[in-house]
Amino acid sequence: MKAVAIGFCLALACAVSGVRAEVWRPSAGHEQIELWPGAAPDAQPSTGPEKVTVVEPKEFVAGRTWLYIENVTRPTLTLFRPSGKNTGAAVIVFPGGGYKGLAIDLEGTEICDWLNAKGVACIVLKYRVPDGGPHGEASCDCQVDPKAPMALEDAQRAIGLTRFHAAAWGIDPHKIGVIGFSAGGHLVADVSTHWDKRAYSPVDAADAVSSRPDFAMAMYPGHMMNHTTAPLTLNPFLPVTAQTPPTFILQATDDPVDPVQDSLVYYIALLNAGVPVEMHLFATGGHAFGLRPTKAPITGWPALAEAWMKTLGVM
Repeated sequence: MKAVAIGFCLALACAVSGVRAEVWRPSAGHEQIELWPGAAPDAQPSTGPEKVTVVEPKEFVAGRTWLYIENVTRPTLTLFRPSGKNTGAAVIVFPGGGYKGLAIDLEGTEICDWLNAKGVACIVLKYRVPDGGPHGEASCDCQVDPKAPMALEDAQRAIGLTRFHAAAWGIDPHKIGVIGFSAGGHLVADVSTHWDKRAYSPVDAADAVSSRPDFAMAMYPGHMMNHTTAPLTLNPFLPVTAQTPPTFILQATDDPVDPVQDSLVYYIALLNAGVPVEMHLFATGGHAFGLRPTKAPITGWPALAEAWMKTLGVM
């Protein structure tokens, strides 16, 4: 991993101002659900209480603040139901944050505002961080794998739980997709290639339901390349097969955090496996823009994603 990527991820965790709340709660009218009925599997020692902070002005996106969550030990799902038409489709959102924290609104609740307006149910997964997945460490200028795949466990559980409650939540169990940003984009690939077996011991009936996404969207994903052996090859811990779900990939070639090669190696692996895949690369756009519109053409990506979902018949 490039030093700039590690530096950005660590700076992201520090570039915050006053604490807004100790535990993140969604706005009124949205249901928050505990992900696990008891203690989460493979729980790591706490690094402190959950903390929600507002970023400093230098980290504003499209001139606006955003919220950053640290120290998530009790993961949750938050259900955002469409208020008008309901297509029956649902998308589970994995916010980014370098597996150090979560950009819970920029790459979470704001995504749900867009999807709900299109008649799609949306579920934000507040997954466990820090170190729930592969992450950069400044001390070695390298990528470190987690002691346990906590983020993958949370993602598998979230899909199974959504499918288990599909009827009650007004969702078609065959139209459940995932979208993730940066580290969340990696989590999209992780759960897309590790759905045939749970990464944890089943805890209830929801874990008997498939955790395979019906479709997947990886937005400026990181941690996709093999950093130990052959260059420009896919991370071997992402075993793409013909059963990997149809995938949409988006990235800017000037991304200063996760190189565009992360998207390229995943695209090639999907293509070689015969998986339907659509990729959009833009010359400029940077990283961590969510769907906030700017002068960069890449921020018009929601229209591309909508068109793609329509071709799959989920919208």
